[in-house]
Amino acid sequence: MFYSKKLAKEVHIKHCFFNRLGGKSKGIYESLNCGRGSFDKRKYINKNLVIASKKICKSYKRLVLLNQIHSNKFFFIKSYKFKKKKLTGDALITNQKKIILGVLTADCVPVLIFDKKLKVISAIHAGWKGAYKGIIQNVVKHLKKRGSETENLIAAVGPCISQKNYEVQNDFKSKFLKQSSKNKFFFKKIKNKTYFSLNKYVNSQLKNLGVKKIDIINKDTYNQKNNFFSA
Repeated sequence: MFYSKKLAKEVHIKHCFFNRLGGKSKGIYESLNCGRGSFDKRKYINKNLVIASKKICKSYKRLVLLNQIHSNKFFFIKSYKFKKKKLTGDALITNQKKIILGVLTADCVPVLIFDKKLKVISAIHAGWKGAYKGIIQNVVKHLKKRGSETENLIAAVGPCISQKNYEVQNDFKSKFLKQSSKNKFFFKKIKNKTYFSLNKYVNSQLKNLGVKKIDIINKDTYNQKNNFFSA
């Protein structure tokens, strides 16, 4: 389990970034597998979700998850009963107490944003596609519409694949450079191979939106010793 030092100081919320350790799944799935889309037994997945939920709140029934599709779509959760509907998108926002927002990532970036004044929390699944399409911008803009001021926002950029392990092709780089020539900053060439920094790209988007309090958890999901669910 990993925590943001900045968010850990906030007494009004609890948070956690999980890796594979501490679960009930067996066999090839032996881990804290919370992926309902996997072929793991549902009873183990549910037990793992209960374990994760209890680190945040006593009631697993308060957990809200998404069918994630690498989009820029988010949902504002007004009540935990809202989770009975199937939600398809890549970010969740709520101002309700005792609701747990969860996103699942492999090498993508989990991002948490908290408004310490309005007590609004958001959980974002930001792969390169979602980040490129504007999932982070959409969430922050919505927070601003609800009255958030950027000086009150605290963002935690969770564990994701490191740049040294994220090799990309030229068409990938070209796509980002077409979006903005400034995006060249997130690419590095080593021995004729191109590598991309996803967490720096996400961090830059947060900064450009006016978020100054940002905590980056530099844990590489690709590195096996960190025990994450790398793709």
